[in-house]
Amino acid sequence: MLDRGGRQKLVLDGFQAGLSWSIILNKRARFLEVFDGFDPQRMARYDRRRIAQILKDPGIVRNRQKIEAAVASARALLEFQEKEGSFDTFLWRFVGGAPKQNARRSLRQLPARTKESDRMSEALVGRGFRFVGPTICYAFMQAVGMVNDHLVTCFRHTELQRLVG
Repeated sequence: MLDRGGRQKLVLDGFQAGLSWSIILNKRARFLEVFDGFDPQRMARYDRRRIAQILKDPGIVRNRQKIEAAVASARALLEFQEKEGSFDTFLWRFVGGAPKQNARRSLRQLPARTKESDRMSEALVGRGFRFVGPTICYAFMQAVGMVNDHLVTCFRHTELQRLVG
């Protein structure tokens, strides 16, 4: 479920750090092209020359640290899958295997990070992933449906609760 889309989301979340999401969304198509559809097999083979080419592309965020992090994370993902199996299953463990249903009543109650995102970040960094701090991990968890952070007054909150059962 998260394996392909999750990889893309996690990489783009890393590029978004410190920037507006609109910048990333406007450049998303070019990111997909430049990073070979976020295929970890291909990205893991990027060398200094390929990274230098990517840095010249005005259609993406040209930040060496973020580009190198994306490549390192692709390598880490392949190593993870070889040793531990499904990345999807691994990520879902941080929320007990099912979407966490929160009951927030105010935007002020929305955290930037949680103990689950802290643990996810620590586990990913420990396995060689980069640009996956707790805030990025929590934004990822929200975006891919691992946590339901819609306010209880939002129609989507109830819809998502029903999906889980």
